Amino acid sequence: MAILGVAIGVLGSFLLGGLISSLLFEVVPEDPLTYVATAALLILIALAACFIPARRATRVDPINALRSE
Repeated sequence: MAILGVAIGVLGSFLLGGLISSLLFEVVPEDPLTYVATAALLILIALAACFIPARRATRVDPINALRSE
């Protein structure tokens, strides 16, 4: 889902980048380094957001988890 969201966001920013080109200072609206860096950062944050709870969940005994619910 995170990759799909990043892909939609990058596509949208390519399409709408021309609208804010007058507001950008010394940056081209289609700067590939900015797109790659931003997409990579968002994907890393999404992976960390998924990894930390998943790792914590693996430490729980399944029987205790089923009994508590």
